[in-house]
Formats: sequence, structure tokens, C-alpha cells
Amino acid sequence: MDGPFFMDAVITPHRSLSQRGFVILICVLTAINAASASIFLMIGAGPVPIFLGLDLLAVIIAFAASNRAAASNERVQVTASEVRVLLQSPKGTRMVWTSPTAFTRVALVGHAGEEDDLRLRLSDRELRVARDLSRPERLDFAKALDRAIWKARTGQFQA
Repeated sequence: MDGPFFMDAVITPHRSLSQRGFVILICVLTAINAASASIFLMIGAGPVPIFLGLDLLAVIIAFAASNRAAASNERVQVTASEVRVLLQSPKGTRMVWTSPTAFTRVALVGHAGEEDDLRLRLSDRELRVARDLSRPERLDFAKALDRAIWKARTGQFQA
């Protein structure tokens, strides 16, 4: 992209459990499952510990998938010449949208009972962006993106 950026925002999914928290959670679940398994073994219910182990394995797999999804992000860039949206995953980056700044519009589309969707529009093309943001964050981002596009069109660059 040529010229200065009027916006270069990276949107990442929110994850409330840190890596340390994950290790603590798995240790606690393992201790609970081990205690339960020993009780079941003492009363003669041998197959139950197998299912407790499978339960723990399912929790680990679910959190691993969640952490893999958290490694991806969405990048929105605005220059005087174009608006670009890039999706970055652990496997690499791919461009999903590029359009001339002069013709790109920001729209909030509301659905009955759902949160407002933030969309970039160009003629008959449309792209939903900022899906990982909460509704208030999405509304703030929509204002900032609209302002960045307006500044890019008018050439009002402020560092």
C-alpha cells in the first residue's frame, strides 16, 4: 500500500483464559478426576475412570481449538488510495477485501434480535468486518473507520 496509513487496526478475538490459567485449570480437573477415579475404583466401578479420562481429554481438545482460533486476527488498513482487509491465521495471511477509498462506504446493518453488523460496501460488494468485537466496541470502531476513510479522501493526515 502506498502512502501513509490513516488507519491500521488489528482486531483479535478475546480470550479470558491465559496460558497459565489453562495449565491451572487442567491441573485442578486432573486432581478432581483422579480423586473421583480412585473412589470409583475402590467401589468396583472400573470403567468409570476411563470415561473421566476421556472427559479430561475432551476439555483439553476444546481449549486447544479455542487457542488456535485466538491466534487469528483481522487487519483493516486505510490509505488515501485503498481500503484493505487482511485475515491472518497461524497458517498465513490472505487478503479478503480491497477497494478504492473514494468509493468505500461503512455501514451498520441491524437484524431483528441480533447485534449490528459492521460492513464495508463498494457498489454491489459487501464485507462484514470486526466480528470479534462486542457491540459497543464495534460501534466505536465503525465511527473510527468512517472517520479514517473520510480523512483519507480529504487528505487530512494527522500522525
